[in-house]
Amino acid sequence: MALSDFIMFTVRLLAGTGVFLVGVHLLTSNIEQLATEKIKGLFGKTANRRFVNMGIGAASTALIQSSGVTTVLIVGFVNVGIMNLYQAAAMIMGANIGTTITAQIAALCAFPITTYIQILIFIGIMMNIACKKDPSKKTGLILAGLGLIFIGLSLMSDAMKANRDAIQTIFETVTNPLLLFLIGILLTAMVQSSSATTSVMIAMSVAGLTIGTGQNEILFIILGTNIGSCVTALMSSVTAGPNARRAGLIHFMFNAFGSILFFILLICLPSFMDITFREWFSSAATQIAMFHTFFNVTCTLLFLPFTNIFVKASELLIKEKKSDLPATYLDERMLSSASLAIAQLEREMLLLSDIAMQAFRTAYQSFKMKDKSMIAPAKEQIRHANSTYHSIINYLIRLSAQSSLPEERSISNLHNNVGDIMRIAEIADNFTKYTQKSIDENLCFSLDGEREIHAMVMRIEDLYRLTRQIITEKESGLLTQIDQVENDIDSFRKNLIDNHIARLNQGKCKPECSGVFINLVSNLERLGDHLTYIAYTVN
Repeated sequence: MALSDFIMFTVRLLAGTGVFLVGVHLLTSNIEQLATEKIKGLFGKTANRRFVNMGIGAASTALIQSSGVTTVLIVGFVNVGIMNLYQAAAMIMGANIGTTITAQIAALCAFPITTYIQILIFIGIMMNIACKKDPSKKTGLILAGLGLIFIGLSLMSDAMKANRDAIQTIFETVTNPLLLFLIGILLTAMVQSSSATTSVMIAMSVAGLTIGTGQNEILFIILGTNIGSCVTALMSSVTAGPNARRAGLIHFMFNAFGSILFFILLICLPSFMDITFREWFSSAATQIAMFHTFFNVTCTLLFLPFTNIFVKASELLIKEKKSDLPATYLDERMLSSASLAIAQLEREMLLLSDIAMQAFRTAYQSFKMKDKSMIAPAKEQIRHANSTYHSIINYLIRLSAQSSLPEERSISNLHNNVGDIMRIAEIADNFTKYTQKSIDENLCFSLDGEREIHAMVMRIEDLYRLTRQIITEKESGLLTQIDQVENDIDSFRKNLIDNHIARLNQGKCKPECSGVFINLVSNLERLGDHLTYIAYTVN
């Protein structure tokens, strides 16, 4: 091959690869955004039954056309404690089955119908330009991505066909199974997609190229791609908690053991390809795609009964370390799927509300018991709430930058809600000041006044319970009860102040207590208002 021919071949091959990867990205990213509600629903059905979880993993991956995305999401769910390792292990095995769909699509390039599929690029782009609704625009990009996949495969195949003799001479010399295995690992690690590497192999077969003697050699590359595909999950889990790292390790062990098992089989049975897939299917592209599917289905069925062993091995290799980091439901892996990220933000918001309310309870007990030693724990809880608040706000800002209009409304509600929750923490801080002032100035409140304050606090606890319930259950029918409790709290404020003034006139309360008492009662009413604001965002 002359230098000019080699340069042209390289340019055309890289151009085809680039077009193919752009198509895969358009297809995957837009399907992922459209399907997040369905993915969320699938993940919400996790059970302790292995076959159910395997099916969820396979369906999710087939839906979004990327085992990497599914595995990263699974690692994220494990990291925040929503999914345990046993569920994750079965899902990861299922994801390996779902990812073979892309190769099956790529195998269609061996048939004449693909010439007509390429028109989807024009149709998809026109849809994206003409349609007003976001789902329709994303559907257009999905169609365009599908068309680009076939254009890319066609460009790669044409580049290889034009220089088939020269390339075939080079490929015929590569017969070492271990070298081919490593090539598959490295290529997949570079593009972070086993489907992409397998599709390139399919494009080569369409061009009439064979590797080595044309026996099992190409299958060794396919085996290597399955180990290379673990890079995404392993990289994603490096900075996560121990369970997330274990999930990444389970993914690696599953793929590595399966690949090594088949590697040995292919070494022992050199005619494997001839007596199986070449016998069953006439197209070389279909043969490769079918082996990819067969390998992943076989490994999943073989290893699924041993899920517990994979989990135990991961726990032995990655030890649990004591962490001083606070619990959180926020995970950067979820930012790629707005619907999933919003669900996590709602959980984090509930966590923040629990922290803020606990700070209020501690501060109230400090005031009630005139116990100065409880001020420091209340202050620490307030600092914890403040730290969690800033984490949520930063996460919301990053999510907002890539969200659609309907998602933006949910994000806006979350912004408002976390602001209202922080007002609760501020009220808790005010209570610590009232405690300090009461102790320093030796202020004494009447027993009637203390009982009335306690009754008002108990009504606030009722309101918090209902607000938390309406958020978790999305049950707007509870708003009637919330309105009733909020009205009771408003009435408490008026009655408490009226009763305090009456006690002042009777000489039962000291005038110097008035400032603390009235401000305290007003703060309690404000707390009830903020809880009601939060409840109404659900409606």
